[in-house]
Amino acid sequence: MSEGEFSYKLRVYIEDTDAGGIVYYVNYLKFMERARTEFMRAAGFGKQGIFNRDLMFVVRDVNVQYREPAVLDDELEVTASIVTLGGASMCLQQSVRRNGVMLADGKITIACVDRDARKPQRMPREMITALRATQGIGN
Repeated sequence: MSEGEFSYKLRVYIEDTDAGGIVYYVNYLKFMERARTEFMRAAGFGKQGIFNRDLMFVVRDVNVQYREPAVLDDELEVTASIVTLGGASMCLQQSVRRNGVMLADGKITIACVDRDARKPQRMPREMITALRATQGIGN
């Protein structure tokens, strides 16, 4: 794990795999989603904190490279770090590793939207400040 990189550990269960015991490709995206959720929670913005502001985050763009398969019962480390942070969106570099071996990695761009109108919405100033602080990014 490098500086500014959030890390989340998880175990591969049977429900995550296909008939051959290999993690089904879409589940890597689920693993990355869990890591982003925990990253936001660690920054002080759990789901309730976001929803209470009538905001939500939606995925705008995904670019993932699959390198090695994960299999049943593997312990994985899923990471997230901010690449760019704008007023209403951020791009995160994410990876899924097993014992330091890169299994999948990619960039995911998420946008902040008004929960009811589903239109782009600037993130609150305190959220941007907290996210910058988690990454060692100055104001």
